[in-house]
Amino acid sequence: MHRFPYWRLSAFYFSYFAFIGVFSPYFGLYFQSLSFSAWDIGLLMSQMQLMRLFCPYLWGLLADRLGQRLLIVRLTGLASLMVFSSFFFISRLETFVLAMAVLAFFWTASLPMVETLTFDHLRDDSTRYSRVRLWGSIGFIVAVLGTGAVLDFLPMSSLLWVCVAALAGIFLCSMLIPEAPAHIVAEEAQPIAEILRQPYVRALFSACFAMSAAHGALNIFYSIFLAEHGYSKLLVGSLFSLGVLAEIAVFFFMSRMMQRFSLRRILLACFALAVVRFTMIGWGVDSLAVLVLTQLMHGLTFGAFHSAAISAVNRWFPGSTRARGQALYSSLSFGAGGLAGGLLSGWAWDYLGAGLTFTLSSVFALIGLILVAGWIREKDVSELNPSCVVDT
Repeated sequence: MHRFPYWRLSAFYFSYFAFIGVFSPYFGLYFQSLSFSAWDIGLLMSQMQLMRLFCPYLWGLLADRLGQRLLIVRLTGLASLMVFSSFFFISRLETFVLAMAVLAFFWTASLPMVETLTFDHLRDDSTRYSRVRLWGSIGFIVAVLGTGAVLDFLPMSSLLWVCVAALAGIFLCSMLIPEAPAHIVAEEAQPIAEILRQPYVRALFSACFAMSAAHGALNIFYSIFLAEHGYSKLLVGSLFSLGVLAEIAVFFFMSRMMQRFSLRRILLACFALAVVRFTMIGWGVDSLAVLVLTQLMHGLTFGAFHSAAISAVNRWFPGSTRARGQALYSSLSFGAGGLAGGLLSGWAWDYLGAGLTFTLSSVFALIGLILVAGWIREKDVSELNPSCVVDT
């Protein structure tokens, strides 16, 4: 009988998202402490999204061809740790750009493959995925709060040591994950090019691009934005954690939501709320109540949106196409969308100001809303049933 490795997979998700909790909210502040401009910071942080544009698909294709997912996860985890160690010895912008790109090249490899590995361990019980992914949210909260408290008392350079600890945790946890045989499905998979020709698939990927672009300013400049308005690093971390707590609440109820509401309606609600959320952030930063409310909205604008999108990808890319489908989702949304949003926000921050930068984020969300409303129909998602629903 197949025994699901719950704690070993959960430990990996905890460590992986703990690194995001350390890196994403605070590394922009680290680069600011080195006197880099907003454009420089946007360029540096966007290297993660640049590598996400094509690396996950290349790693996924390699894993599909070689059948060595776990070996790739372990080797890229070790390589990420080794590359990040160079951050202690460099200071020039050009060197940082190269180091960030190489780090991202290896670091972006693991999550899509661990996602498919988790689904193969779960077999036909994919609704249990939320119980594993939940530990990623917990890891993020622990990391973002702990790091915020540390940086209120220690110099910004101490952030490098916290990142090293998180990357070491990812590598060590990857050594504990057991391999699982690929899940063979009865239905014959369509060629991936044929799947991508479907209008609703292209509309979803385009909308995902827009949503990630909308989050560009939030992911790179939110901490800097709050710090410039007098908020402590611990409070910044607390606001980030509040958003993740809202995600967790969504994770618990996502399966019920998808049974009651169609995937299309959920996506429409997520994009509509994102339009409101980013406008409120840009023009209501002086009100803590507004910031709290907008972080609670994160449960829908990211948590519910990601759950719905990854569920559709999991269904529309069956069998041997699944790893590449998940990799495409990661590449086109977090990669291309995140890159576009990060670079545009880096330019807009210097030339337009924070308020208009977050207004541009709302415009991206509006574009996504139009794409979902115009090109994804109820019949396109009517086949998504509870067994296909993925709570992330």
